[in-house]
Amino acid sequence: MQLGNQNMQYDRAKTIFSPDGRLFQVEYAREAVKKGSTSIGMTYKNGVLLIATRKTPKLQARNPEKVFKVDNHLGVCTSGLVADGRVLVDEAREKAQQNRMTFGEPITVQSQAKFLADIKQRFTQYGGVRPFGLAMLTGGIENGETELYQSDPSGILKEWKAVAIGRGSEKVMDMFEEEYEEDMEEHDVIDLAVKVLKEVDEELEAENIELCLINEEDMFRRITPEELEDMDVGF
Repeated sequence: MQLGNQNMQYDRAKTIFSPDGRLFQVEYAREAVKKGSTSIGMTYKNGVLLIATRKTPKLQARNPEKVFKVDNHLGVCTSGLVADGRVLVDEAREKAQQNRMTFGEPITVQSQAKFLADIKQRFTQYGGVRPFGLAMLTGGIENGETELYQSDPSGILKEWKAVAIGRGSEKVMDMFEEEYEEDMEEHDVIDLAVKVLKEVDEELEAENIELCLINEEDMFRRITPEELEDMDVGF
């Protein structure tokens, strides 16, 4: 009985490692991400694609965003607890503005991604707080080069060419292994993104997709559901 109580204290604590070196709160946060909507990031020939699924109940006027503009050359995509994502997006936008005011130039994609990952990591080590129940994709273009990063609730940061987070991410990653290619054209990468999302949700409609493209020509550009339907990509 005493051993059970000891395990429970590690389970409920925010900042204590269990005897086998685990942080249970971080693991619970990762489970929250697995229940979140599917979000995808892909680099292609001239830019970065960020796409997320969202469903709006019949009586709800508008569902919260999952893809956000941070700066002209940079955006983020989230999966997990929506409110946690809003907080981190506000932090990201403020950081980007500070960089422009202080240094007179846009923040680098890597610096922005690391900044967000550092915030997440800090919330795993202090008492009285919980980890962010959120995974985030940070993508953008810098000096003609595309960059895409993914961070999880623990603050781990990885760079990818194509990656998925949220519900169905394992299935999407398996499809990427088979079908993703470097230097894909814009239309082809949109077609692949829609294809893999429809594998996760067969009833997916264009109105339930939030999509942006980031490239040097248009910078951050949202694609409306109407534009997506006109692209002949499976709808």
